[in-house]
Amino acid sequence: MSMATTSDVMTKEVETIHEDETVDAAARRLANENVGALPIVDKQRHIKGILTDRDIVVNVLARGRDPKTTRVRELEIGEIYTVTPSDSVERAGELMAKYKVRRIPVVERGAVVGIISSSDVARTADPEFVVKVFREILAQ
Repeated sequence: MSMATTSDVMTKEVETIHEDETVDAAARRLANENVGALPIVDKQRHIKGILTDRDIVVNVLARGRDPKTTRVRELEIGEIYTVTPSDSVERAGELMAKYKVRRIPVVERGAVVGIISSSDVARTADPEFVVKVFREILAQ
């Protein structure tokens, strides 16, 4: 197993979306930044959730909601799974496998300081561990 921490491999300058912004603004930011997810934050950059491109399609567009009037806060659903900068990459991978997610915000004192993705885990962790993580994430 690697001894790398999440801070060693995370994306540090992570783009976020404020919970009061519109889903339309979030979709544009996803496209402009070429990312699939944005941590949802409050004014202090404290994590409130994570918004994915799939959330927009399933919870807004497919339900006939207007992305120009729907606020990001309306999509803050479910639990938030986070890691700290000092957590191991394996810890992040274990959470991804357990909760079937591909990205986890890295949080310090409640504020988002980065994001770690399954590809970050794949590049860093032991290959057998990576296979286990991806099998779990992709399992139905």
